[in-house]
Amino acid sequence: MSLSAVNIKRPVLSIVLSIVLVLFGVVGFLNLEVREYPNIDPPIVTVSTNYPGANSDVIEAQITEPLEQSINGIDGIRIMSSTSREQQSNISVEFELDKDIDAAANDVRDRVSRVLRQLPVGIDNPVVEKADADATPIIIVFVKSDSRSILDVNEYALNVISERIQTISGVSSTRLFGEKKYAMRVRMDPDKLNAYGLSPLDVQNVLREENIELPSGRIEGDNTELTVRTFGRLSTPNEFNNIIIKQDNGGIVRLSDVGYAEYGAENERNEVRGKGQKGVTVAILPQPGANVLQISDDFNKRFEEIKRNFRLTFLPKLFMTFPPL
Repeated sequence: MSLSAVNIKRPVLSIVLSIVLVLFGVVGFLNLEVREYPNIDPPIVTVSTNYPGANSDVIEAQITEPLEQSINGIDGIRIMSSTSREQQSNISVEFELDKDIDAAANDVRDRVSRVLRQLPVGIDNPVVEKADADATPIIIVFVKSDSRSILDVNEYALNVISERIQTISGVSSTRLFGEKKYAMRVRMDPDKLNAYGLSPLDVQNVLREENIELPSGRIEGDNTELTVRTFGRLSTPNEFNNIIIKQDNGGIVRLSDVGYAEYGAENERNEVRGKGQKGVTVAILPQPGANVLQISDDFNKRFEEIKRNFRLTFLPKLFMTFPPL
């Protein structure tokens, strides 16, 4: 008996089947995710290590190779690749598809912790991260200014734009590329250092010892108790320039005698440019399973509010652009 004959002879059954199909379709539509790729966590773990001032050969010999030798013994590794460049080592470990990503990350952390004592003293602690399928930016905002410095633009992008965007429903976090944080940069003259018998390491040690704020305790009386605070942190170029580097036979050598301090960016090696002008890029990352289209609509509304506030308050010549999804 064919399907059409069954539906003709049993109309109630055909109606019930149609209703069930409609219900399944409605439930499936309401739970359908709006995303380009399925929500999966690839079994990939990365290990990133920073060693300030080291070249690629030192990174390869003293950091990358010891870590690779230790990680290589983990069961289930499919492919392991590494990159050693100036000041940074990156190791990517891809496991078999049936490997649990959390267990793989724990195994890598355990192997990394075993060789920490073999690594150089001045490195930053290795960072072990799991690959995130939702770590791809969906919207990129480029911020620049014709009237303010790149440090001011970075400050506003970090403390205003990034914070306002993060409150959008479905946004996981924001990342800044080309970030230029405020820092105090010390410029030293090698000839003057040599004349006073000093080295850059001597200046570094003095700054580390003197530019510090320690707890000073409290003063207690019969009816009063006061907390004592000593202001030991230096904050202006003039304070840095007046710091004493060396005392010898009654003579005082200050930082201003061998160089000078000035406001600058923490990282001057990397920058982002748009149409030939320096700027800061704010990238928006979605939460797992979030509706990207809804985030885009909400962002467009928030974007217009931010632009109006720019014209009224801070940067009258600030421009922001973002590519379409």
